[in-house]
Amino acid sequence: MSGDDRQNEEDRQSELAREHKERQAKRAAAQTAKSRRNTFIGAGVAVVVVAGGIFAATTLVNKEPSKVSAESTPSASASASTAPSATPSVKTGPVTCTYKRETGVPNKFVGLPGKKPNMKLKKMTIVTNRGTVVIDLMTDAAPCSINSLSFLAKKKFYDNMKCHRLVTPDVSGVHLLQCGDPLAKADGKNPTDGQGTAGYVYGDENTDISLSKGVVFMTQAGDAMGQNNSQFAISLSDENNQIGSGYNVIGVVSEGMDMLLGLATSGKDLIVNEADITGDGGTTAPKNPVIIKTITFK
Repeated sequence: MSGDDRQNEEDRQSELAREHKERQAKRAAAQTAKSRRNTFIGAGVAVVVVAGGIFAATTLVNKEPSKVSAESTPSASASASTAPSATPSVKTGPVTCTYKRETGVPNKFVGLPGKKPNMKLKKMTIVTNRGTVVIDLMTDAAPCSINSLSFLAKKKFYDNMKCHRLVTPDVSGVHLLQCGDPLAKADGKNPTDGQGTAGYVYGDENTDISLSKGVVFMTQAGDAMGQNNSQFAISLSDENNQIGSGYNVIGVVSEGMDMLLGLATSGKDLIVNEADITGDGGTTAPKNPVIIKTITFK
């Protein structure tokens, strides 16, 4: 083999080694992203075995906790919110929403929303026993989600409902409040907390927004698509950006963030539900309950 041939062979081997290393790095990054999403939060359909039977239930994904440094934990006096890192996917022209009845999960059914959303809705106000939260809505980007929430609010579906999950960074590596399970007890004893819905599901929309502090989104299991229901969550930290996009964002908190950040400063303020039916370590609810009194839209 000539000197040129040897050099060409060495160059080819170097190029193959570089490409192999790049492929490994891409696979590792993809696996990390999938793992982070699957350890986050959601309410999607899963099959659970209970008392010798099998039934479909919505499941909260909460597997191996990851740690976040104390320096990254928001304080109770943090700023109101952080702007989303992407522009909402605004829909143009007439919008028709489709909602599908789902009877295989624990639910409180009060009917199906209408197909024509009110595109003029701009604000969602949640009055709780701990304070009031105002959300600026992305109605042009998530009309069917907001149409669903507005319908349920008018039916008083959320009235006197306990928010069943509050997570702090030292517990799960993320920081959020989740509400919307009509059957939740939030007492650390009810095994099906986080399973309940309004008895229907609908498709995804506005999923390109990352979950910065203050972003409000509909919850699904980490690997679910098109299974949005009555449950929603409020991101309480920019650390949640590590999960990326993919969840159905409805708006951003404009008032009440200081109150939300003060609900729990660490896992010591939470009740762990070891009896959670999913077997993923249990949901964590605030020791001082967060109870929705009313939700209104305008």
